[in-house]
Amino acid sequence: MTDSPYWNPRHETMPREELEALQVRKLRRLVDWADTQVPWQAKRLRDAGVTSDSINSLDDLRRIPFLTRDEWMQGQMEQPPYGPILAAPEQAAVRYHMTSGTTGKTPIRVLDSLKDWEWIAEMWCYGLWGFGVRPGDKVFVAFGYSTFIGFWGLHYACEKMGCLTLPGGAMATDQRVNQIVDTGATVVASTPTYALRMAQEAKALGIDLAASSVEKVILSGEPAGSIPATKKLIEEQWGARAGDTAGMTELGTIMIFECAEQPGGTHIIEDHYIEEVVDPETDQPVPYGEMGERVVTSFGRGFIPVLRYRTRDFVVRVPASECSCGRTFDIYEGGIRGRVDDMKLVRGTNVYPRAVEAIVRDHPEIDEFQIHLYTAEGIRDEIEVVCEVPGDSADARNVLSALQRELADAHEGLRFGVKQVEVETLPRFELKAKRMLDERIVIGTEGERRQP
Repeated sequence: MTDSPYWNPRHETMPREELEALQVRKLRRLVDWADTQVPWQAKRLRDAGVTSDSINSLDDLRRIPFLTRDEWMQGQMEQPPYGPILAAPEQAAVRYHMTSGTTGKTPIRVLDSLKDWEWIAEMWCYGLWGFGVRPGDKVFVAFGYSTFIGFWGLHYACEKMGCLTLPGGAMATDQRVNQIVDTGATVVASTPTYALRMAQEAKALGIDLAASSVEKVILSGEPAGSIPATKKLIEEQWGARAGDTAGMTELGTIMIFECAEQPGGTHIIEDHYIEEVVDPETDQPVPYGEMGERVVTSFGRGFIPVLRYRTRDFVVRVPASECSCGRTFDIYEGGIRGRVDDMKLVRGTNVYPRAVEAIVRDHPEIDEFQIHLYTAEGIRDEIEVVCEVPGDSADARNVLSALQRELADAHEGLRFGVKQVEVETLPRFELKAKRMLDERIVIGTEGERRQP
């Protein structure tokens, strides 16, 4: 099997008509399970006139109501701590996880069974194997091993595949860098931001990561993993190939992965998920090549039925034929492009953190940055990008001047302030980076801050 590029050759190369027929069969079983085991879901399905017998094609999926994060959190508040969504008694659970809290103040809490964890590891196997990780690899997991789901599934997938798995929890960054080198790790797993942070630390320690044994960096946790400039910078600093993945606590694991052909996007694991792309305003499907919001239906969870969950992720779906790897799984071109709720309106111009990062990362002289929104003179929205630029001050001025022009050119002439700060003064992140600081005042209030 080690010669095959596919973890599951039959399903990953299944003709589209057979793949869609498989999805329909699984969807019927999922609807039946939710209808019989989760009264809250049963009422939603009944009100929409949906039964398992009424599912005859993928078009019937659109009759099922969307599930939103707000509904999920509201259910948890009304029936704490897990809400009305569980399909099994709490006593059957073996694990507890929760979201990292990047959207909203209340995290989503989930329980997992042994069935969940077998499936969670299996999904990561699709992604790791697809990017070329093999049993002989030594995989260092640069992750805090907390209740955030993060790389837990990757850890178990590496063990399942027969890799030597090196858990990197409870370590400072310098300790992780030294252990990666000392153990001869061939694969490192981290967020894109933390991969860059470890590269900075290695440089400070006098360690040349590009000369180390690391051959692959597996990225997850942030949209930055598919930003070409960020990925290029990671690959240059590590001397390794970087592969993107994305997952969600609500799903328990990853649903997309970049294959070894690196087609500029991530394959959808379509034998275990149905992924739709809809217009976030009209809720109508959008065609191949157009940006929309991804809506996911998951077949793998053993504790929580997930039907048409609105992720708030922006994606652009393209056919599987865009990649030469032979998979029939469609692709999200550019991976996760950002989030519907990440967009900020500044003096009439839309600003997305991913777009700003793509421009900043074209300047490798910049170690770290932050996007700062504030209200000037109590009346005017302003935006500035605060940067750490080590080295000669004259060179830094040139870099920041070029950055200011490029940001304005990419945002309809919007004026960005660009400011240099001392090295190591901006926050560093091991998990999801939070580089957007919105301190604008809502006009007409007593200093009330906008919701971030």
